[in-house]
Amino acid sequence: MAGFGGQGVMLIGQLLAYGGMMEDKEVSWHPSYGPEMRGGTANCTVVVSDDPVASPVVSSPGIALVLNTPSFDRFEPAVVPGGLLIVNTSLCERQSQREDIKVIEVPATAIADEIGDGRVANMVMLGALIGSTEMVSLDTIKESLRKVLPERRHGLIPLNEQALQRGVDLGRGAA
Repeated sequence: MAGFGGQGVMLIGQLLAYGGMMEDKEVSWHPSYGPEMRGGTANCTVVVSDDPVASPVVSSPGIALVLNTPSFDRFEPAVVPGGLLIVNTSLCERQSQREDIKVIEVPATAIADEIGDGRVANMVMLGALIGSTEMVSLDTIKESLRKVLPERRHGLIPLNEQALQRGVDLGRGAA
């Protein structure tokens, strides 16, 4: 998962990892930040598996979720043949030319703005991942929101759930 700092990349990575743990899967979450927190690069590697995770470092992901053009440029070539690339087309200026991977295009920022808050674009993207892969259930991700978000942010849970559902619907339609 990759984007600019401030887009909530780490949060959706934590939600996915926590969701995997809640479903008794083996998980790892490995964050990586650029020099600035907000506006710099941010990405995290999340592994969710039925088998033990040997290393949190993944050089060739089976799935890449990218929120912007620099992330697309960095991670699209790394996706393994037969893998999946989920792209926020609202902020990504390019389309994949690869024919050996599946690409799901999600206008996440536009959907988030339509819902009423551009900050939930990350949840739209996470929903698209969940809808297209069923890696963990939507109900588990919703439950993990209550555990991962600080209590002062719980008022935003309905908005996040709405964004997740919109993404799930897109992901299922593209699966």
